[in-house]
Amino acid sequence: MVTSVTRDDLFDGGAGDFAETIREIRCRAPNARIEVLVPDFQGSNWALTTIAQARPDVLNHNLETVPRLYPKVRPGADYGRSLHLLKRGRESSRNIPTKSGLMLGLGESPEEVRQVLIDLLEVDCRILTLGQYLQPSRDHLPVERFVAQEEFRQWREIALELGFRAVAAGPFVRSSYQAEELYEASRT
Repeated sequence: MVTSVTRDDLFDGGAGDFAETIREIRCRAPNARIEVLVPDFQGSNWALTTIAQARPDVLNHNLETVPRLYPKVRPGADYGRSLHLLKRGRESSRNIPTKSGLMLGLGESPEEVRQVLIDLLEVDCRILTLGQYLQPSRDHLPVERFVAQEEFRQWREIALELGFRAVAAGPFVRSSYQAEELYEASRT
């Protein structure tokens, strides 16, 4: 997986660096599968096109949480812009699947989570990761609730029933968790 911190300080949000990295990996390891976890590029279609033209195998952009919690959890980010990025990514190449992830335990309701899943399906995102939010430091948001393993299993079943092709859900699941397995499952 190729990822970076958000690079709003660069004119292209780092899209050129992502594309160059993809091309370099393809040169050195032509059979490697490449998943990129990208920022929202402040809504730049040009940046997204730059990435798509480099032909990653998976385009990943994490929504992270439900819309109501965006101001608190993702200040500076915009839920609609993130959905639009996933939609445009899928439209730019039908051969590149899109993937997204959510952290649970931040105070979201089941109805809000279900709506996010529906929103992702409406933009043709078919690979999903669901993990437990863990507070990285005392300066970060506290954990509102620890989600039981059984609830993660239920969310996985719900997501698959709704139409996702590949879902990883569990307390320690992160974007890169079982990435190859999820990619393969999404292709069937």
